[in-house]
Amino acid sequence: MLAVEADEATLIVRCQAGDRRSFEPIVRRHMRAAASYALAWTGDRQVAIDLSQEAFARAYRSLGRFDPERPFYPWFHRILRNLCLDHLSRARRRVEVPLDERLEVVDGAPSPEALAERAETRRRVWAALRRLAPPDREILILREFQDLTYAEIAAVLDVPKGTVMSRLHQSRTRLRAQLEADQGGYANV
Repeated sequence: MLAVEADEATLIVRCQAGDRRSFEPIVRRHMRAAASYALAWTGDRQVAIDLSQEAFARAYRSLGRFDPERPFYPWFHRILRNLCLDHLSRARRRVEVPLDERLEVVDGAPSPEALAERAETRRRVWAALRRLAPPDREILILREFQDLTYAEIAAVLDVPKGTVMSRLHQSRTRLRAQLEADQGGYANV
């Protein structure tokens, strides 16, 4: 996703030359990741879509300053990240977002107890995640929710891969500490 693809670079050059239609395939390629990232920050699907669309609009307006020899997504990600952080600084209320639907199914359907336990775990994790500092929250979103590799995260954040590994470890430790504090020493994440 983050490597410069010849067709993406060509599309960007066309956009820079005034071909507005060449931006559509770029948006289609990255919209799902952008909306997913914004959703993880905001907790609101419509706000996430709006922020993603605004980020693409800003990226399009700024394409003249973009070097098509570089990967598009890390540059675009910085625009989207700033929009998300601006939104959060203005927001007074945070909305919970469900985690991936992963649970053990017994006889084809989860038990009511399993559903209740999953809902409570989800609530605890999101509450703890919201209390983390933005850099901790961001790296966890990129790795755990967007499933980016360490190399991809390094490109997005413009830091060395070793720094990603270190920050991710520290962020997970801080999240675990938040969960343990909430549960009086219990954190099963």
